[in-house]
Amino acid sequence: MTNPGPSRRALVTAALASSALWPRRPTAAEAPAPIPQDRPVRIAMLLFPGLTALDLVGPQALLAGLAPGSLHLVAETAGPVASDTGLALVATDTFARCPDDLDVLFVPGGDGTPAQMRNPVLLDFLRDRAARAGWVASVCTGALILGAAGLLRGYRATTHWCVRDAVLPLLGAEPVAERVVFDRNRVTAAGISAGLDLGLALAARLRGPDYARTAQLVAEYAPAPPFRAGTPAEAGAATVRAADAILAPLVAGATEAARR
Repeated sequence: MTNPGPSRRALVTAALASSALWPRRPTAAEAPAPIPQDRPVRIAMLLFPGLTALDLVGPQALLAGLAPGSLHLVAETAGPVASDTGLALVATDTFARCPDDLDVLFVPGGDGTPAQMRNPVLLDFLRDRAARAGWVASVCTGALILGAAGLLRGYRATTHWCVRDAVLPLLGAEPVAERVVFDRNRVTAAGISAGLDLGLALAARLRGPDYARTAQLVAEYAPAPPFRAGTPAEAGAATVRAADAILAPLVAGATEAARR
């Protein structure tokens, strides 16, 4: 009688036993588990000259309740940092003083994005903290800074519509035309006001949907804009041309930085 050989079950069992002998091959980080209720969330939010204040302030307002005493506003140098409209935000920590292990590493965008895409000190800081962070997040063109650090290569991501489809692929990311995009432990949001959506979506992942719903109600976040002009498709050709003229320097600078 011919030996039928090992059964399928035996082969699978042997393969699993064999694979257990080897360390798991490092892969892109997976989505982390929620943070225990009794532990503050450790968050670092990046500041740099020329950031857009609302990119940061919106998510900060929604996430701050999760991080009493453990939300760090981080820049190369502590102190006031001017936004792209002149409003100053205050960095409470330097890169050196920022905790090594974070639950959330957050990057805003703004007119200063192209310069930061070429800032080796800032990019090295992001690479170091992202290697251990639970979530790596961005709003608007902050995704391009993450991309310049090599942190979106192979990930689905979004950013401001003016650079999403042209610049994200130069940085190895797959552009997605959505308001907030989760891919494993990366979460990116579209332009500026989408940071509020990111804040709520991330709060739900960190502490549960009930917490996020309560935060939304406290903020009375019930958008009802006076105009339907928040996307190029809704705005119409004339409005898009006007926006393109305002955004052209940012687009050119980010494209050049991404190609380097």
